[in-house]
Amino acid sequence: MRKTIGSGLTRSATASIGAQPAPGRPERPWVLRPRGLHDLRHGTPPAGPAVLSYPPGDLVVVSGLPGSGKSTLIRRCAQAPAIDSQFSREHYARLLPPGLPYAVYRPLVRLHHYRRLHRALLAGGPLLVHDCGTLPWVRDWLVRAAHRQGRRLHLILLDSTPAEARQGQYARARRVSAYAFTRHRRAVGRLRAELAGPSGAVAGCASAVLLDRAAARGLRGIEFTA
Repeated sequence: MRKTIGSGLTRSATASIGAQPAPGRPERPWVLRPRGLHDLRHGTPPAGPAVLSYPPGDLVVVSGLPGSGKSTLIRRCAQAPAIDSQFSREHYARLLPPGLPYAVYRPLVRLHHYRRLHRALLAGGPLLVHDCGTLPWVRDWLVRAAHRQGRRLHLILLDSTPAEARQGQYARARRVSAYAFTRHRRAVGRLRAELAGPSGAVAGCASAVLLDRAAARGLRGIEFTA
């Protein structure tokens, strides 16, 4: 069953809500098992789910503008192995002299990140991946790898406004250039356009979840369970 909600987007009514708890027992969180498109933006907390639950062995890609909170979401919610380019950047920042411009060692970070991603894909099992979206070949690679291994690929899009993303960049003291930010905005725009299209899906993705900041803050876990 699918129903239209906001901006011409649709979502499937597949939320799995725990039964009412018995007196004296803690309330079970709202667990959403994504299937199709779920637009969770503009809700009133705690209207959104507390946990996103995916089948074991599947891949989940987290995308959005720089500063939208992708790495923060992954650190806080991941309950499976995660590959995030930010982890690679922090790895080299600890090894190299303080104050060295990121542009100098960016190639090393990217090589380290994609090597880790390649090994994680070969290892199999559930995986959470940070994808900036500006390099279409990366998601194509993930789609092909998942298909070969009999797994499915899912998308989580943090749909922050440019102003919110810039604020996030200032907060972490890692502002991207105007040129790079424009590329990211175009990439996110393409994802939105795909989701707003007739199919309501991104090519190769079994499900898509759209989150604004409020919905992202309400998440407590991204899990992989049967």
